[in-house]
Amino acid sequence: MLFSFIAYLENTKRASPHTLLAYQKDLEQFQEFVQTTFDMSDITYAGHPEIRAWIVDQVDSNMAATTVNRKIATLRSYYKFLLRNGTIIKDPTYKLQALKKPKRLPEFVQEITMDQVLEELHYNPDFDGQRDRMVMEFLYLTGVRLSELLALKWQNISISAQTVKVLGKRKKERIIPLTNHLIKNIISYKKEFEKTFPNMESSDYFIVTIDREQAYPMKIYRIVRKYLDLFAQTTKRSPHLLRHTFATHLLNKGADLNAVKDLLGHTNLAATQVYTHNSMEKLKAVFDQAHPKA
Repeated sequence: MLFSFIAYLENTKRASPHTLLAYQKDLEQFQEFVQTTFDMSDITYAGHPEIRAWIVDQVDSNMAATTVNRKIATLRSYYKFLLRNGTIIKDPTYKLQALKKPKRLPEFVQEITMDQVLEELHYNPDFDGQRDRMVMEFLYLTGVRLSELLALKWQNISISAQTVKVLGKRKKERIIPLTNHLIKNIISYKKEFEKTFPNMESSDYFIVTIDREQAYPMKIYRIVRKYLDLFAQTTKRSPHLLRHTFATHLLNKGADLNAVKDLLGHTNLAATQVYTHNSMEKLKAVFDQAHPKA
């Protein structure tokens, strides 16, 4: 049934490869646990006691609440799938409750720091240097996810319309506007791309290695860390940090929350509202500094 469930996620739910792998690992770990602890060879007919015992075991191992909650969500999805196709008659996860997560504001890079990274740093004039600059600018000025940047091809970018078409989660497309500044640098990057790879095609990936291969996640992580390490004081230095920074800076400048939601490709406002807390902290700081009675 595990194979059928993963196939259902891939073909019907259009889950990403990353999500498929996470679900599969969670279920295989649960399978190993019930087999070792309860001598149960098939998790299909596991009940609430077995499931609860596994969750308690994860908590006792000091696993983060967010990770435990993801595993709970995996089990819920799996048993709902079994319930719908008639394999089981009762959902053993209906009593499960998600763990309370400590509220943590998303980190972001200060505007002055991003100015330093993009305007003051020296990027080598060769292809590697210009590609690195494009990675930093594109992540920050569009707010795209790492997976979206890696999948981007030249044919997805319209220089005349100043837009980029992004394929997000669940294969949902969205259009993101590009600033004049970014368009100018895309044109420069394209010239370097054509110089390095003379037979350039529109189907080429936008961000590639020096071997003209599609860039891989760790490559982007290394680029982001390399340049943020020079200025940023945040504990995290990842591509997703630039997405957080994009959203926070927009809201700090008064952008409409719904517009930011659409730009980020969120399905509901709840995911976007977390960034308003950073904006509120800034407003409080301004109030405390400026108001005579603060």
